[in-house]
Amino acid sequence: MSMLFKITDEDVGEVSKNMDNPRLRLGARGIVVREDGKIAVFNKSNKNEYKLPGGGIEGDEKPEEAFKREVLEETGCKVEIIEELGTTEEYKTLDNFKQISYVFVGKVLEDTKQLNVTQKEKDEGAKLVWETPENALKVITESYDKLVASKYESVYHTRFIALRDRKILEYYIKYSEK
Repeated sequence: MSMLFKITDEDVGEVSKNMDNPRLRLGARGIVVREDGKIAVFNKSNKNEYKLPGGGIEGDEKPEEAFKREVLEETGCKVEIIEELGTTEEYKTLDNFKQISYVFVGKVLEDTKQLNVTQKEKDEGAKLVWETPENALKVITESYDKLVASKYESVYHTRFIALRDRKILEYYIKYSEK
């Protein structure tokens, strides 16, 4: 997989520091498309956050397995991966943290209508919305300046998520037009 982009502290209005042996997290995320062309957007209303489905890779999971698991948890949908878009890298030097995400496009095979969200996600007001790719891009972009911290996460971290997912969507929309 090729790297789509990287995000650093400067991209979210901070000054980067040197990182020494940063903690590494691997993630899997991306675009989940229904038959009507709308895509899944995970909204954490108490934080004013809109994000694409996805999360961390657990144990010996392959990125594809993690993507399918995370999508099922956050959207209630079973998906078939139809495309690998690439990887993204995030360098959060204020926390000495690096994240590499594998980005996929999944087509909905079945919607169980049953979300399996964590208590943290419930506390942050988690809900699923379906939007056109263009409207998803709009709500993610507009949320960036309105983000609110939660008891679990600072605005610093959420800005990385919003920027990353905006860039993924921009790439997807541009790529889909070809």
